[in-house]
Amino acid sequence: MAKNPMETEETNRLTQVEEEEDDDDDFKEAWTEDENEDGDENDEDLEFLCLFCDSKYGSCDALFDHCCLAHSFDFNGIRKELGLDFYGSFKLINYVRSQVADNRCWSCGVHCQSKQDLQSHLHQPVDTKDVRLLLVHDKYLNPFMQEDSLLYSFGGDEEDEDACNTSFDKEEIVKDFGNVCIDDDDTVEDIELNAETYNKDRKTDMAGSNGHLSLACSSKGITDTGLDYGQSVNSLESHPKDKGSRVYFADVVKKDIKRVNDSYFGSYSAFGIHRDMISDKIRTDAYQQALLKNPSLLNGAVVMDVGCGTGILSLFAAQAGASRVISIEASEKMATVATQIAKDNGLLRSKTDGEGNKNCPGVIEVVHTMVENLDKSIQIQPHGVDVLVSEWMGYCLLYESMLSSVLFARDRWLKPGGAILPDTATIFVAGFGKGGTSLPFWENVYGFNMSSIGKEVVQDAAKFPLVEVINHHDLVTNAAVLQSFDLATMKPEEVDFTATAELEAKFDNLDHKATSCYGVVLWFDTGFTNRFCKEMPTVLSTSPYTPKTHWSQTILTFWEPISVASREFAAEESADVGTGACPASKILLRISIARATQHRCIDISLETAGVCTDGRKRSWPAQIFNLT
Repeated sequence: MAKNPMETEETNRLTQVEEEEDDDDDFKEAWTEDENEDGDENDEDLEFLCLFCDSKYGSCDALFDHCCLAHSFDFNGIRKELGLDFYGSFKLINYVRSQVADNRCWSCGVHCQSKQDLQSHLHQPVDTKDVRLLLVHDKYLNPFMQEDSLLYSFGGDEEDEDACNTSFDKEEIVKDFGNVCIDDDDTVEDIELNAETYNKDRKTDMAGSNGHLSLACSSKGITDTGLDYGQSVNSLESHPKDKGSRVYFADVVKKDIKRVNDSYFGSYSAFGIHRDMISDKIRTDAYQQALLKNPSLLNGAVVMDVGCGTGILSLFAAQAGASRVISIEASEKMATVATQIAKDNGLLRSKTDGEGNKNCPGVIEVVHTMVENLDKSIQIQPHGVDVLVSEWMGYCLLYESMLSSVLFARDRWLKPGGAILPDTATIFVAGFGKGGTSLPFWENVYGFNMSSIGKEVVQDAAKFPLVEVINHHDLVTNAAVLQSFDLATMKPEEVDFTATAELEAKFDNLDHKATSCYGVVLWFDTGFTNRFCKEMPTVLSTSPYTPKTHWSQTILTFWEPISVASREFAAEESADVGTGACPASKILLRISIARATQHRCIDISLETAGVCTDGRKRSWPAQIFNLT
């Protein structure tokens, strides 16, 4: 289930502009007035300068809260994770200031063209352990900025366990998030309770996260909405004593998630996307085969369809002999449409019907709700579902974050040993060459050389993930498995992961020439295995080697192309690895994919290294991509 991210973004933008333009203008004017009135008068009292911008604060705590919220830099969290003492923390501050002054990212080392570009680039660290190595240098014991009062004030009372967990400055919170705190006492209690429940769940989940680093402080728990709250609520956890701040943050995040969900489900009200999905023969045939060709699984079964859309999978399940099909759809319009379609085909379950069977076709009941709120709409016996089916996959498999909802339904309603369809998912990665870029097009435009445009397009592509179709002839390395999921047993927190892969140059000829690898392409397969589909297992593949699907593939372009060749290539010892004179025989990748702070989006980090035939290795700066 995927839709064009550019169309989604435009739809969301237009919707938000219409709904929020007036309120935003008033709000900005109010803040401008406050800043003009108070700025001069209070500036002399604000002695702590932000590490990344020109903002000043009256306390270290307020400054670090601002850095965490506005610049993705959690000083106290990094200090605790690395076990930094006073001197290590002292070095960290000087190191960050030195990198910012050079317009360089403190985390991944990427050099930006301007301070504004750096502000846009800043992100959560991929691996803070790499920062520890940089702090070995004693030069960072020398203050980078003269009269930097932060260097002598950040420690506070180190004997107090909560020294790094003081309450938020509410005015700074409002400045960063642009929202207002609710005043209704009942709502305050409800949201505060949900926030506390979220924190308890998250701590438990984090303890079993297998060391996977979340790129964006992605949440691991399930709350009132059943979905991840992201970085904003994560900040709540470290400030448990300030009730007003906790309530404020819960309100901000809850409203933001509701707005994104409304936009997300609303976008599926357009029939065009449903036609695209149903017309995707690879997709629809795989589900039809899994549901219709496995009678021992479906005959007489209670089936739950999460995110039913038009209800096509529910119709297949009913056709296969299911005794009851619970079709869940969060889009109000599509729930109505699915109900009408089931009725038009004589498959809608009447409220007076008992359990259906193959001779009683009225088995489908459509419920308009998010699956996390299903209990509020109908009563279903816990663990009373035989088969859970859903077409939840997005671009790069995990875009749209719908898998979390499917796992929620699995844990609550699927009976022990029940079937989940599909039951496996695998992400693959391979390197692509020049043919996978726009360069060939621009090199010959009606006989004219416009390659200067092509080069700029490729450079821009290194900043954003692309969703396009790659021809398998344009792959210049082998394909490797990046990550596999067992949907019947995986834990919800395992949706976020870090994995490594090794790619080797592949050549269809024997001349052993070098070629350029411009980036990597990701795709996925989902399996309906013989664990549940005993009569007819099948695979849904989005590979470049199979007919194209509406998911296409996800392309991550390198900062610069890496020359690759087989092991037989005679490399020059003095040349840099990855160049034409010394191509890499292997490309080593470390890729992290995590739910982003922007609800339903994902962050992808890409770390790349090349190894030549003599064992020399070269690494390139890490890249961060946001799929929105």
